[in-house]
Amino acid sequence: MRTDALEIDRFYRGRRGRAARDMALRRLLALWPDAPQLDLLGYGFAGPYLEPYRGTARRAVAYMPDVQGAVPWPEDREAKNACALGEEIRLPFAEAQFDRIILAHALEEAGDHGRLLRELWRVLAPEGRMVIVVAHRAGAWSRADDTPFGHGRPFSRRQLTRLLDDALFEPVAWARALYAPPWGWSTRERIADGFEKAGERLWPPFGGLILVEAVKHVGAVRPAGATAPARRKALEGATSPALSPGRPRDRADPD
Repeated sequence: MRTDALEIDRFYRGRRGRAARDMALRRLLALWPDAPQLDLLGYGFAGPYLEPYRGTARRAVAYMPDVQGAVPWPEDREAKNACALGEEIRLPFAEAQFDRIILAHALEEAGDHGRLLRELWRVLAPEGRMVIVVAHRAGAWSRADDTPFGHGRPFSRRQLTRLLDDALFEPVAWARALYAPPWGWSTRERIADGFEKAGERLWPPFGGLILVEAVKHVGAVRPAGATAPARRKALEGATSPALSPGRPRDRADPD
């Protein structure tokens, strides 16, 4: 059973949630500074991470699984609601409809990781990019069960690589974030910033979150078990085959 959307929403309205969002966004925005005229999908509870792209994306949709529930997104009351609620695995979108996808609070509590990733592969455009924000198995936040990151299954880099390879995604960039412990005082803005800078230098493998950017493989092969027939829809804009640079593997990574 997934963590309720209202509980996740309350978390992000608090100090620890704001710190988690800010630290992850720092990494995400380094990869994707903007999304000029692209179609974005946020899956799970991704509204906090979609927000910076509302001004430049052609459209952005926050999709929340029905077993989790949903909250309106964006929060701006003057903006049209762009949140959809539906089945966890079968997404109500055409093939190749999105240029980029952001997953947050998604894989940790998914019932079937492989089927979910194959369905996301289906709705992502050829050479499209996906970023997964997930609790890190070696980080302190995966043990904090009073936060959404302490629910479900955390992941290591090796586990994510295996899942992505099986779903015909190629991991091209990795980052870790959220080195501050999951305590109230340590997530104050200045203290959290200090932990982030120290963690990146002194204990880089132990961030609370892993972010991975992956590219959709294209070609004649289609992932086994994809849940919808081919119904390709032409995108109005072309997606660059290299929206952000790949990074070499960190040989010191214990995962």
